[in-house]
Amino acid sequence: MVNPTTGEETNKKVSSMNFYAYRLMIRLDVDNHLLRYRRLFQQYCVDMYVEVETERLNFIRFNQSKLRSGEYIHMRDAIATEGHAASIGCLTILPATYVGSPRHMHEYAQDAMTYVRNYGRPDLFITFTCNPKCPEITSLHEYSSKRSQYL
Repeated sequence: MVNPTTGEETNKKVSSMNFYAYRLMIRLDVDNHLLRYRRLFQQYCVDMYVEVETERLNFIRFNQSKLRSGEYIHMRDAIATEGHAASIGCLTILPATYVGSPRHMHEYAQDAMTYVRNYGRPDLFITFTCNPKCPEITSLHEYSSKRSQYL
């Protein structure tokens, strides 16, 4: 990483996610050629996503001790009693913070059950979209920013 003000190299490391986010940003004073390549740009975005996810999975894989995955006693017991340890291979436990992992989905299911227990069964499932630049929202945002100046 290079310090933009002095031009000197620093010892900071930049993750690939930050690098690709920087590449995709739209800037007023710079022409970003990547955004003009249409389908090739879409393929580039997919490849970047795969690289970032691979980096995240490799971190989880190689840092199991730092993530305290050894504390999942119930999983080890289930494997020891029900599974054949020889056919399992290397055990890597995905934490609940990894979106899409079984633990993550289990937490969402538990949250949904908690809502149902506290508020009852839902009657309606409503989704909506919103334009953040509509006048009602922008005026409310301006009001809240002015109000925060006085507080």
